[in-house]
Amino acid sequence: MKILLIEDEANIAEGLRFNLEAEGFEVELAADGESGLSIAKDGGLDVIVLDVMLPDIDGFEVAKTLRERADHTPVLMLTARGRPEDVLEGFAAGADDYLAKPFDLNIFLARVNGLIRRSEWAERRFGAGRTAEIYKINGRTLDLKNLELVSKDGVHQMTLMEIKLLRYLIEHEGEAVSRKTILEDVWGLQEDTDTRAIDNFIVRLRKYLEDDPANPRIVRTVRGVGYKFVNS
Repeated sequence: MKILLIEDEANIAEGLRFNLEAEGFEVELAADGESGLSIAKDGGLDVIVLDVMLPDIDGFEVAKTLRERADHTPVLMLTARGRPEDVLEGFAAGADDYLAKPFDLNIFLARVNGLIRRSEWAERRFGAGRTAEIYKINGRTLDLKNLELVSKDGVHQMTLMEIKLLRYLIEHEGEAVSRKTILEDVWGLQEDTDTRAIDNFIVRLRKYLEDDPANPRIVRTVRGVGYKFVNS
């Protein structure tokens, strides 16, 4: 398994590389965002560990660039800022998981291994339950287990957080779900968070699902409340 570690603090980078290699991983280091993006272009990565605070472009921009160029390698974001707003910004940029510094090494390794087993991890997190793994939505096929949406334009790889939010909306089909409820139930954020960050995710889901994202009929806005999923 190959990991790209984008971290500008040399002592942290070397320490993490030592422990990852001790676990049997192949590790490549990058000290800034541009170098990391250049390495990632070659592909073949299983996980990208990405620090937010980098000397050139920050980790949020790196994650966003990766997703814009259709690189869906799982990203674990490291941040010294544990505020809910920063966590949501990381998810909105395309991160799959985050870890606030300082962190326990065993937790770090567990998060890396969890992302490597992304499909299995998604299945455990979502569970089999009463909901199917395959959905037909507005002429598109959604595969929750493999994080894929198939449309006439091709196969779109979605992030774990996009899938998690979409599944939550599907499971509450026809209900008006508040932004606050989404933050608490989907991301486990119960602090006083700017709930408008949810809107960024909704915009992306509409691009996937709607024929006319500017006039949505699948993921609808409920004024003064939040959103409602209607698949009819």
